[in-house]
Amino acid sequence: MAATCAAQGGCPTDFIAIAFSILSFILLLLWSIFPFIVHKVPRTQGSGFWLPVIQVVASFNLLLSIVMSNNFLRFEKRQWWRSCYFWAVWVEGPLGFGLMLSCRITQACQLYFIFVKRRLPLIRTYFFLPLILLPWVVASSVINMRKPLNHHCHLNAHWAIPVACLHSLYVATLLAVTGAVRHVEFRFDELRDLWRGIFVSAMSIGIPPIKQCLETIKVLNSPLNITAYGLNILTYFLSVVWNIAYILNEIHDDVSWLQVASRFLLLLLASILILAFFSISSSQPLLSQISLRRRESREFRSMGQALGIPDSGILAHSELTSRIDPNEPLDKLLLNKRFRQSFMAFADSCLAGETVHFFDEVHELSKIPEDDTVRRIYMARHIIEKYIVAGAAMEVNISHRSRQEILTTSNLARADLFSNALNEIMQLMKTNLAKDYWSSMFFLKFQEESNTRANGHDPEQMAGWNFSPRLSSVRGADDPFHQDHLHKSMDYGNDTDS
Repeated sequence: MAATCAAQGGCPTDFIAIAFSILSFILLLLWSIFPFIVHKVPRTQGSGFWLPVIQVVASFNLLLSIVMSNNFLRFEKRQWWRSCYFWAVWVEGPLGFGLMLSCRITQACQLYFIFVKRRLPLIRTYFFLPLILLPWVVASSVINMRKPLNHHCHLNAHWAIPVACLHSLYVATLLAVTGAVRHVEFRFDELRDLWRGIFVSAMSIGIPPIKQCLETIKVLNSPLNITAYGLNILTYFLSVVWNIAYILNEIHDDVSWLQVASRFLLLLLASILILAFFSISSSQPLLSQISLRRRESREFRSMGQALGIPDSGILAHSELTSRIDPNEPLDKLLLNKRFRQSFMAFADSCLAGETVHFFDEVHELSKIPEDDTVRRIYMARHIIEKYIVAGAAMEVNISHRSRQEILTTSNLARADLFSNALNEIMQLMKTNLAKDYWSSMFFLKFQEESNTRANGHDPEQMAGWNFSPRLSSVRGADDPFHQDHLHKSMDYGNDTDS
């Protein structure tokens, strides 16, 4: 019976390993979609969203290819779709492990261009990723033509070295790019996650990366990261066991019990390693702070707060009590946080809020010192992805010339990066929003709150009083007192500016 299930699949340990891999993939899936489901984070456009998604798909392909190419399941007949070359060569290679490594290399190259070269990558991700994956596709094509696999879907001995060299080439590339950005003082977990990716991928192919181990210890060996350091040592141990299981599974395919045990360990450890390899910090640094890995998720309302920009989200006392003169220029009035919140709420009600949100975040960027290039690049990258790129979540209406000037800039940290775009946005706000705002309920409510504060009263304590019958009788579309979603955007007392 043991010999039969070893050759044809369906052993009890096979089903245990499959169940564990399914659980592992569900955890990976929850980890990746947790911010979007629980915290309702809007989906970004471009590579920041699709690279983590492709990593999840590649992880699924890797696990599925191990199941199909190592006879975990018993099938009555040999079907064409069970071909060893389809699962063990194509799905496990270019569509599995190779795709996972290519995504991490792409993420590392993006960090290199953005933080070292201080510009957006020259090649779009949808061109760069297939280009990085091309050597794996070529190698798989050669293997498919030469047919070196035996009936157990295992490679012949003289093919093992070229395949190992291909794996090593990708790991070395990832190591080289990571080394080029290791001096950057990242504000999130990008560097640590890159080192961990190198560590996992190197150990999964039997390469002990001594230099990387030292770097990892230097990065992780601190009181705040002692848990991460322990997980890293555990990953090292599991990787060693993975290699032993892989070698035994490839070489001793004539020993039944060894085949069953080795493929059980192979799938079990692969399920753990895909969790250790996955990362979203390089593509979406703000979302990496909302994770299933953390006992307490650190949530930030804005990138400014995440970067620790001075006074981000806090209302200064002078802004709480200052009076607003409608005759002053709009750009000067918008420097007052409380007025900007009121104007932003009005713009949101008119479905034109992206212009004021853009002004708000560019204003936050201006608070960062010019010599603090890393934080300026973080903020500039965030603004570009949110407002500038085509199809962005809150794409602003600016000229093609201004948009291209930003996207092709040679220095993301320069102070006047968004100057021309901001001038165009100000003209739009003056033309389309300002005149209507002065006659809206939002401005009237803002004036009443300003007068209340000037007289020494707290509007929050008077929130239950109906001190303005004229305002409370309004039932129009822009009435701020009867629309819950406008209450959220006008919470002046609780919102704190930086």
